[in-house]
Amino acid sequence: MIKYKILKVGNMKIRISLLFLALVSLAGCQTQPKQEIGDDTIENTKVNGVTLIHRHIIVPPTIFKPINSRFRVLYSASLMSRPGYDGKVIRQLVTGANYVALGEVDNSWIGLANDGQQELIGYAPANAVVRNDLYYKTVREQSRRLKVRKKSMCMNVDGDVRACKIGSNSSWILN
Repeated sequence: MIKYKILKVGNMKIRISLLFLALVSLAGCQTQPKQEIGDDTIENTKVNGVTLIHRHIIVPPTIFKPINSRFRVLYSASLMSRPGYDGKVIRQLVTGANYVALGEVDNSWIGLANDGQQELIGYAPANAVVRNDLYYKTVREQSRRLKVRKKSMCMNVDGDVRACKIGSNSSWILN
């Protein structure tokens, strides 16, 4: 009987020790807090076999044709969060600034990255940017457009007085 009580007490001590050891080891474990997803969270998206790196606010395109060439901005356009005018304005593009055109996306928009980087920062209309080597040629062509002279229709009235018709309306001015 005495052996049985000693054995029973010994088993109890082992059980308590194992339980205490398990509690101590589990007490050090903590679940990692879930990462909050904000506008600046970096994401990777694969579109047409190409992996795009972008912030969470940038909506990935459904169609992507790689360009990977340097482009320049022709006029101050908005950089959008999605390809189209229904997205959020990320920032304004500066006329003449260099960007990397990552590719042509939905609705003939261009996915842009900052010069020398590969992270998609937003989308610009295709007519707002031009390849770097064509920039000066395009700007020169736009400045060469002929300005149409407006014909003024004037006539002498009563000697020294002159009457001139202005534009396409029927107003006359006496000088």
